Amino acid sequence: MKKIEVDDVYPLAEYEKVREAFRKEIIEQKKKRRVQVGPYVSLTFENRETLLFQIQEMLRAERIEAPEKIQEEVDVYNDLVPGPRELSATLFIEITEEGKIKEVLDRLIGIDRGETLFLQIGKKKKIPARFETGRSTEEQISAVHFIRFKLDITTIETFRSERENFVVIEHPNYKERAAISEETKELLLGDLDQGED
Repeated sequence: MKKIEVDDVYPLAEYEKVREAFRKEIIEQKKKRRVQVGPYVSLTFENRETLLFQIQEMLRAERIEAPEKIQEEVDVYNDLVPGPRELSATLFIEITEEGKIKEVLDRLIGIDRGETLFLQIGKKKKIPARFETGRSTEEQISAVHFIRFKLDITTIETFRSERENFVVIEHPNYKERAAISEETKELLLGDLDQGED
């Protein structure tokens, strides 16, 4: 998938003119790219457009206009753009009950270590997630994680033909799995096909 370039980023004044339409488009895309895995964890599969939106919103929120600062943001988010034969996602631990936040987060410590999260292709093939490092410690876990799934050509073809695919979590305190809808699968295959460029 093509990396984001500074020239792809709207200047703030121009972004304000297109923001509402772009925002609606990305919200719709993200709904289709989201997989809810049990009561507390969701994954949103990212692509170039969803990440460009995040850059634009960050620049808008922080009122960043200096070219070198814009380049810094582009560089940060480009690390999340899926590479060849790769899927990239943001994992969110979502707890809506104020009194349960610490309890649930504490139970999920370690979800980002070892092989606890998988993309399951069909009945047998499991692709482990690779987590970005430095987002948690032995005592504390972040509620947001950036992950990748690396697939080989054979696995991509199996994914293309399989009707049953899942996101699976096998953490000692959180064992859940969620089906990947056909619509989401088609979007992910599009991402994987772009990665071949």
